Amino acid sequence: MTKISILGCGWLGFPLAKALLKKNYLVNGSTTSAEKLDVLKNAGIAPFLIVLSENKTTENLTNFLENSEILIIDVPPKLRGRETENFVSKIRNVIPFIEKSSVKNVLFISSTSVYNDDDPFVTEKTIPKPDTESGKQLLETEQLLQNSSHFETTVLRFGGLIGEDRHPIHFLAGRENLDNPNAPINLIHKEDCIGIILKIIENDAWNEAFNAVAPSHPSREMYYSQKALDLDLALPRFNPDNNFGEKIILSARLEKVLNYTFTKPNL
Repeated sequence: MTKISILGCGWLGFPLAKALLKKNYLVNGSTTSAEKLDVLKNAGIAPFLIVLSENKTTENLTNFLENSEILIIDVPPKLRGRETENFVSKIRNVIPFIEKSSVKNVLFISSTSVYNDDDPFVTEKTIPKPDTESGKQLLETEQLLQNSSHFETTVLRFGGLIGEDRHPIHFLAGRENLDNPNAPINLIHKEDCIGIILKIIENDAWNEAFNAVAPSHPSREMYYSQKALDLDLALPRFNPDNNFGEKIILSARLEKVLNYTFTKPNL
């Protein structure tokens, strides 16, 4: 049986691990919380306590990667607030462990923040030119992984992540003077995130880069106003004079190459 290691069993990584178990893969999962080790174990996931650092990396990575053929890196950079980090350095410290392991393929969960707002329509052929610190560090990390000759890396660039337990409307409801009423949304549901990852693994789609955003792109004002109504929340109020950035992220290549059909196309 193929063993897959998931570095980061959080909001996406944990349900992904359970989906892989249902497909009869063996799964190692990492967490930064000792309290979560039993949660992983009880779900059938081999648990590992791994805390990445800019300066050093836990030796536990060796056991975590042992006999694994695939590594999924799902560790978001923490670049907001006071506790910022050098995400590139953290992943750079992991690479020597991957190169010495049995891992043949790496799936790196990145973000569409590697693109700026200059292009109205963004495909995988669009040259990434990030204008945020998060986007810059993600792009540099993508390149670090892709440059290794010891394994093949596929980069998966997700749009804004949503799910039943996670939606921006809960933050936006009732707020005034919001920016970008006309900007299209570029979101993706957790169910599709998992479905796409499973397709990449099933199709051996390595050494690739995919944008992953649902094909529905209504304006921010239209979408979030309707969501507020659906959930009986206070309507968000947008400033019609404050518009900037109207890019649409296209995922047609993903649908074509992987033969993937979105389960939540309209979010």
